Amino acid sequence: MAAEGRAPTAGEYIVHHLTHLQNHKPSGPFDMTVLNYDSLFYSILLGVLGCFLLWKAARKATSGVPGRFQAAVEILVEMVDSQAKGIVHNAQSRKLVAPLALVVFVWIFLMNAMDLLPVDFLPVVGELMGVHYQRVVPTADLSITMGLSAGVLLVCLVYNVKIKGLGGWVHELFSAPFGAHPALWIPNFLMQMIEFVAKTVSHGMRLFGNMYAGELIFLLIALMGGAWASVGVGTGIGLAIGHIIAGSVWAIFHLIIITLQAFVFMMLTLVYIGQAHDAH
Repeated sequence: MAAEGRAPTAGEYIVHHLTHLQNHKPSGPFDMTVLNYDSLFYSILLGVLGCFLLWKAARKATSGVPGRFQAAVEILVEMVDSQAKGIVHNAQSRKLVAPLALVVFVWIFLMNAMDLLPVDFLPVVGELMGVHYQRVVPTADLSITMGLSAGVLLVCLVYNVKIKGLGGWVHELFSAPFGAHPALWIPNFLMQMIEFVAKTVSHGMRLFGNMYAGELIFLLIALMGGAWASVGVGTGIGLAIGHIIAGSVWAIFHLIIITLQAFVFMMLTLVYIGQAHDAH
């Protein structure tokens, strides 16, 4: 991370913490051959953990007075189900869409919550195991959030074909939103493509931007705590106290952010799938 025998500068510290464990360095701004092993590992691990928690709650569900864990999961399930009923009006589709939305919420919440861990904890553990670069917040990786939004797009395309039929959907691509006149086919098609791309990009970018900013602020707060050793006693004590206060306040505020971002991503997933059921 820094030259041997020298502590890293603030810039080196941040760059090191924002560097992924990759199979190779990207050759350009858009290199699809690059794999971020850390993001893949933690996203898969947390996805399995989320599914296990939901399975455990369903397995231990009782008709009597529920425990705290079961009650919390039931409240979450009822919330997601009510949102799905209000947006996706096809009861048959909700059999898949509602559980999908529930998994999306839990999975993204768990990935976001990794930001609440001390910024140096897992990277230091990784250093001891010979892993010199590691980012532990999968949703602060654009490739992960765009992959999630691309998955939602794929589900929307499937439901467009399933609900409207292939011919009906193709007709809609060329006849909406301006009308079915042949002179409007190309503008209609271009508008439809722009809409699909814009929804997918904004869906992934919104989550990525919020989580990346949160990760960066935690790094800056960590630098505040580490700077106390290199300054005078009075200033150092002030920085240490400021580090504790700022870290606590931001962690509490960030807990709201990670929950809200998971909820927003889930709601937009429901909205986009619901739009796939609507005919223009």
